[in-house]
Amino acid sequence: MTALQEKPTRLISGPGMLLVWFYGVMVVGAVSRSAYQIATDFGRAPLAYALSAVAGLVYGFITYSLVRGGETARRAAQVCCAAELVGVLVVGTWTLVEPSAFPDATVWSDYGMGYVFIPVLLPLSAMYWLRQARTERGA
Repeated sequence: MTALQEKPTRLISGPGMLLVWFYGVMVVGAVSRSAYQIATDFGRAPLAYALSAVAGLVYGFITYSLVRGGETARRAAQVCCAAELVGVLVVGTWTLVEPSAFPDATVWSDYGMGYVFIPVLLPLSAMYWLRQARTERGA
């Protein structure tokens, strides 16, 4: 079997399965929340609702990457988790410094306080797991 034909390395074994579950829940929460808010009252807080939609897309991509497996997916998920963490920190700080910019909360407002701080803890956990997944395979 050549390198191109090898089955991708699984990323959802052990703690990876828990990450997929959490990211899956976050996809459903962020996408459904933003879809409802955008459809019913977009003019009230367009920035907040758009950022929640972006969060849902990010969560979806990471979930897909974890399930897909393989080194390319692992690297893509790692980069996306880092971008997610930056987003959570920037939006979380922005909502504290300039709350008037957000008439309604986003998924990442106050560092994810409305989601029990999962939005700030999840990318940290995922980046750690993805780094371990790389070192366990000898890369």
